[in-house]
Amino acid sequence: MRMVFGLVLLVGIALAGGAVYLAKDRIAQYQHANAQAQAALAKVVATKTVYVATEPLKYGQKLTPDVVRTVEWPENAIPDGAFFEATDLFPENTDELRVVLRAIEKDEAVLAVKVTEPGEDTGLTSRLERGKRAFTISVDVASGVSGFLRPGDHVDVYWTGRPNIDRSSGQSEVTKLIEAGVKLIAVDQSADGDLGETLIARTVTVSIDPQQVASLAQAQSTGNLSLSLVGAGDDTIASAVEVNQRSLLGIKAETVQAETEKDRVCTIRTRRGAEMLELPIPCTN
Repeated sequence: MRMVFGLVLLVGIALAGGAVYLAKDRIAQYQHANAQAQAALAKVVATKTVYVATEPLKYGQKLTPDVVRTVEWPENAIPDGAFFEATDLFPENTDELRVVLRAIEKDEAVLAVKVTEPGEDTGLTSRLERGKRAFTISVDVASGVSGFLRPGDHVDVYWTGRPNIDRSSGQSEVTKLIEAGVKLIAVDQSADGDLGETLIARTVTVSIDPQQVASLAQAQSTGNLSLSLVGAGDDTIASAVEVNQRSLLGIKAETVQAETEKDRVCTIRTRRGAEMLELPIPCTN
C-alpha cells in the first residue's frame, strides 16, 4: 500500500512539474507577443482624413464630388491648405463649384492654393496681386524664347531702338534691359501653366505695377521688345545692361578736337614809286 501511495505521489509531482514548465513557457510566449504588440503600437502614426484627387485634374476643370475621395493622411505630414471636411470643400450654402487653378495629379491632396473659392472667377483677375496690372507684349518666335514660355515663368525685358532724345538721326541703335524678373500670367489666351506642348506665342501678358506699364508701353511704341527667360529658382536680379554697335564691336569713339582759329591778319596794299608794298592794319570786322 505504501508503494502504491509513493508511486502516486511521484506521478503527481511529475505532473505538477510539467504543468509549471508549460505555464512558464506560455507566460514567456505571452510576454513576447505583448512586447511585440506594444512596439507595433509605438510605431503607429496618428492620421487624419484628407481629400485627394481620384484622377488628374487640369486647369479650368470644375471640382465635383466624383473627382475627389478621402484618405487617411499622417497628421505630421499634412500640407497646408488641405481639406478635411466635405462641407469645407463643397459648402452647403451654395451650388457654385470650385475650379482648378493648377494641375493636380491623381492621389494628390486638394489644396486651397490650387482651387478657387466656390463660384470665383478663374480669369486673369484672380492671378493679379494687390497693386499689380496686366499688360500684354507682342512677341514672335525669336523675341518670345521660341515657345518655351509658360504662365508663371519670369522674364527679363530688353528694348532695342534708336534713341531720339535730342532729335538727332545720327545715333546708332541701342539694346537695353528695361525690366528684370517680370512674371508671366498668360501666354496668348491661355493662363494654364501646365501646357502639354510647345506654343509659339504671339502675345504674352505680364503682371507689373502701373509705373512699369507706362515704361513698357513707351518702349513698345518706340522700338522692339525681346524677352529673356529667367531660370526656375534663380533669385538674382539682372543689373543695368546697355549695348550699342560700338560697344558690341569694340570700337572706341573718336575724339574730335576743335581746331583753334588762326589769328587773322589784315593788310592794305600801297605803292611807293615803282614798288608795291603790303602793310598790316587792324581788322575792323
